Amino acid sequence: MGESVGGHSPTMPSVKRRLLLLLLGLTLAAAPALAQPSALPPEVERALLSARLPTHALALWIAPLEAPQLPRWSWRETQPHNPASLAKLVTTWAALEQLGPAWRWRTPVWVTGPVDPRSGVLRGDLVLQGSGDPTLVLERLWLLLRRVQQLGIREIQGDIVLDNRAFASDPQQPADFDGEPWRPGNVRPDALLFNFKSWTLQLQPDPARGVAWLTSDLPMPLSQDHVPIKPGPCADPRGSLQANWLNSAEASAQPLRLAGHLPSACGEQRWPLADADPASFNARLLQALWRDMGGRLKGKVRSGAAPSLEAPRFEWTSPALAEVVRDINKHSNNLMAEQLALTLLLQSGVQPADAAGTRAFVQRWLQQRMGWLPESFIWDNASGLSRNTRLSAEQLGQLLVRAWASPVMPEFVASLPLAGLDGTMSREPGRFGEALARAHLKTGSLRDVSAIAGYLVARSGRRYALVALLQHPQAAAGRAVLDAAIRAAWSD
Repeated sequence: MGESVGGHSPTMPSVKRRLLLLLLGLTLAAAPALAQPSALPPEVERALLSARLPTHALALWIAPLEAPQLPRWSWRETQPHNPASLAKLVTTWAALEQLGPAWRWRTPVWVTGPVDPRSGVLRGDLVLQGSGDPTLVLERLWLLLRRVQQLGIREIQGDIVLDNRAFASDPQQPADFDGEPWRPGNVRPDALLFNFKSWTLQLQPDPARGVAWLTSDLPMPLSQDHVPIKPGPCADPRGSLQANWLNSAEASAQPLRLAGHLPSACGEQRWPLADADPASFNARLLQALWRDMGGRLKGKVRSGAAPSLEAPRFEWTSPALAEVVRDINKHSNNLMAEQLALTLLLQSGVQPADAAGTRAFVQRWLQQRMGWLPESFIWDNASGLSRNTRLSAEQLGQLLVRAWASPVMPEFVASLPLAGLDGTMSREPGRFGEALARAHLKTGSLRDVSAIAGYLVARSGRRYALVALLQHPQAAAGRAVLDAAIRAAWSD
């Protein structure tokens, strides 16, 4: 009765069973550490391999909005990265919360002398005072001057005075960041900013004559009226043309000369260009526009102070902040983001607002609003044009989660590009697969950074916050990695 077949003790099978269970438990306990690379979605790993990028170049954080403490995927999520233009998420959300979606910039306008109703002559000055409005583009500036003419003014016997003292003068030059001063995104902020201190060069091909005709949307000097057309694909039309005045020490005094040719396959082109002399741009543009509208100016356009004891004749208002934030995030407008951050400091009571004060203001706000320790992040620039800013994927994810729960969530989310449809996410919509139009995502890119962050509705209907940051010398080759992260989140 008490013996087993073969003479073994009846307790041996149970001992073996316990040993097996113990070994299995130890294996399972060790599994997460051994399987760390599988924290990445398989399609993301394949995309990294295809792009020849190491896994340590990527930081990833994807979590359901209803349970953000349980990320679906997280990979090097606490490692600080340069967020590039994802920094605009901080700038725009802070502005929406601090100022409100309906807030508007106001540009006061003074008429400092009597106006003769018969002759339309102003015997005095016209004064404009800036408060940082980034929307004073050509069309809106024309409307502002049209409002002046509706006061009966046709001739200004004094001067047009521009007061931009609300912002401190910026010591940084447009070429300081990347050596490309002609990029409109490199223009420095100004409390009185006209048309982004930029103009648009238009190239209209004329195949019959073998040339492309050159025109400008503003009265800026051009040393030629055409460039030649040569056969070829349109891989990089700007790479075939060089703006020679950018190499001159006296660039502001030189008309633009284009060397090279336009490839025949390119068709009509429109190129925004930062003006070579930003310090005099406002005066030149305003004087030319006033005269184009039939106005006369006896004096000149100059810098000066607005009247301190006299109420303005009227105030020119910007579109609502929600619209401006949409333009900033959809098109990743660097200058508008920096104007907005300086405005935040100005509206807090600091004048003149400057870059150092703005950095300190936003850092304090992030510490208070997000509860981040000062040493856990570096905030350097409102637009993302910085080599120093550092945020982790997890921190950006926390910000997205907090913004989702804020009263300004609808305006904030709607400002982000819609995958495959608009803004910086509109190119090659087929690459998103079935995630097309199901994600609102801000993009970010520098020479060694490629990134996305925002919100996505998965196939299951669950909503996710998603952050993917690539930082590597070859990060530009990793767009497919970011697209794979979007498709992985959608497939849930």
